[in-house]
Amino acid sequence: MKQVLTTMCRQLSVCAIIAFSLAVPVHAQTPVQEKIPVENFFKTSHIEKVQMSPDGKSIGMLALNNNDRFVLSILDTATLTPKVIAGYDKTDVVSFSWVSSQRLVFSIGDVRALIGEGRGGSGTFAINKDGTEIRQLIGREGSEKIRVLNNLYELHSTVGSNEENDVYVTRETGNRKNRSAALFKLNTITGQNENIPAPVNSVGFMLDKSGQLRVATTSLDNLTGVEYKDPKTQQWRNLITFDNIKEDGFSPAFIAPDGQLYVRAHKGQDTTSIYRYDLEKNKIDDTPIVSTKGFDFSGGFIYNNKQNKLLGISYETDAAGVLWLDEKWKSYQAKIDKALPNTVNSLSGSINSDSDLIIVHSYSDVHPGSYLIYNTKTEQFTAIGDSRPEVDSKKMSYKDFVRIKARDGLEIPTYVTIPRNSTGKNLPMVVMVHGGPYVRGVHWSWNPATQFLASRGYVVIEPEFRGSEGYGKALNRGGWKQWGLAMQDDVTDVTKWAIEKGYADPKRICIAGASYGGYAVLMGLIKEPDMYRCGISWVGVTDINLLYDVSWSDTAGTTWARYGMPVLIGDQEKDAAQLKATSPVEQASRLTKPLILAYGIEDRRVPLVHGERFKKALPASTKVEWITYTGEGHGWRQPQNNVDFWTRVEKFLEVNTAVK
Repeated sequence: MKQVLTTMCRQLSVCAIIAFSLAVPVHAQTPVQEKIPVENFFKTSHIEKVQMSPDGKSIGMLALNNNDRFVLSILDTATLTPKVIAGYDKTDVVSFSWVSSQRLVFSIGDVRALIGEGRGGSGTFAINKDGTEIRQLIGREGSEKIRVLNNLYELHSTVGSNEENDVYVTRETGNRKNRSAALFKLNTITGQNENIPAPVNSVGFMLDKSGQLRVATTSLDNLTGVEYKDPKTQQWRNLITFDNIKEDGFSPAFIAPDGQLYVRAHKGQDTTSIYRYDLEKNKIDDTPIVSTKGFDFSGGFIYNNKQNKLLGISYETDAAGVLWLDEKWKSYQAKIDKALPNTVNSLSGSINSDSDLIIVHSYSDVHPGSYLIYNTKTEQFTAIGDSRPEVDSKKMSYKDFVRIKARDGLEIPTYVTIPRNSTGKNLPMVVMVHGGPYVRGVHWSWNPATQFLASRGYVVIEPEFRGSEGYGKALNRGGWKQWGLAMQDDVTDVTKWAIEKGYADPKRICIAGASYGGYAVLMGLIKEPDMYRCGISWVGVTDINLLYDVSWSDTAGTTWARYGMPVLIGDQEKDAAQLKATSPVEQASRLTKPLILAYGIEDRRVPLVHGERFKKALPASTKVEWITYTGEGHGWRQPQNNVDFWTRVEKFLEVNTAVK
């Protein structure tokens, strides 16, 4: 695991706005000698989760068995001997959590099942770490067993206090128009449950260190509320109600062991930070507790409940990290980072116990990830396993983070991956446009599609165009009602930047993306016919109005469709002309470059009709490779479909980005 990071800047301020950065030198890259098989990039991860028990004596993990099914195993930390306590022939254990030091809760489902095949007996169970006293808690297929909840329920969280055998579950209430949930406390031994009273229209719940419900988030139409239950009076009171589309408001972030509430808010700033909420004055403090410069705060808080002490703060800027406030854990991080200098090393363990062992999840842009056990006394590592052992990190390519100015001066965060076996100059390039689009699309970690393309010699550039989240309000709101307009211009401007830097051969550039990214592919080929040689669009939107009009889609009638889409994408009546002008299907006659169009037959987010109408509207002379996958939805679940798709992409790119 001696991979080399690209220069990485992590900027974070705490209380006194302390800023720091970490820079790691880039070593020379060595050439790749052979073509890596396509399937190596798209195989199922071998390890999905590793978590230590509260007492530090056992480690639970999800790992593939010899039948390529995920099983739940327990590793005794004294003997390092693993034991499978839950595994199935035709389905997978897909998640688990420790309920106490002796008991776990886990869910099953077929991770590769095609839509329509069912999920192979999905459900949620509890089990002791020695494999005894298994009990089904939630059934997904109409189970009539006593004290087995139906499929309207799902696991919310463990209680997290002392060594109880209880968990919290939620039950879906309301309807598609206004969804809500009810909260229940469920005993994993007896199956008995009790309703936890919460405000009407609740959709989210936050519990304190003792497992008591303290904060509820409510939603009704376009209004979001934050309700607080005073531990002294046991009464609920409203802290804020705001228009969740047009107003900033705030969201609860965490409750400290002392009961103090912290919230995530803009408070007049471009990016969100963490603030203390003064429960006596019913207002947010003026000074943030945590700010991440240039990024919206995204992270968590690591507490020792026994000591009532904040140990550290996890965060994500251009890469993930932790600011340790506790000197002991700070020293552990420093020693581990020194031993593993070229990866992000995420530490976890039994925070509230006296265990000498720490679980280390080590990963980077070129390394998919490894799990290790670190002994704080001996300072020795014991390997648990690699998530993708078939991936050779020495043959992967580095991903760098930059900010590029668009034509109007707005900075566009962008990730650039240069092929390891290259000069880095005048190369064929793929512009990868993320879906969403109102999400953070890229993270500094190993990405199979990006690394596959780079392994084939392509520069991969991934812009976080306006509309993307995670980088401040100006960038996010700058994308409102800008499909095919400023959002598309950002992709164009980033492409021009790569040409000007000399990375890309201007005559060998292809644009690719899924969902909204697929839409941007089509608009890019239409608006910039001289810039792109070809396009690869999968599960892509072709007609904006279809997003509103297909009544059986998974967004039809939802709050997002009624309140979010008219503001962020466009109002079908007021913005009718714009929506028509920026729908690729209306301008399909202008698209003449070679194109891949791929769809899942069962897609309910972007139904197949999008692709069918667009293909029909294209000029007869346009070279189109039409791909459909039976049983797939909004993306490919089956490894063989991923391999098939990217094999086709490779051949398509070879033909259309060849030197002419």
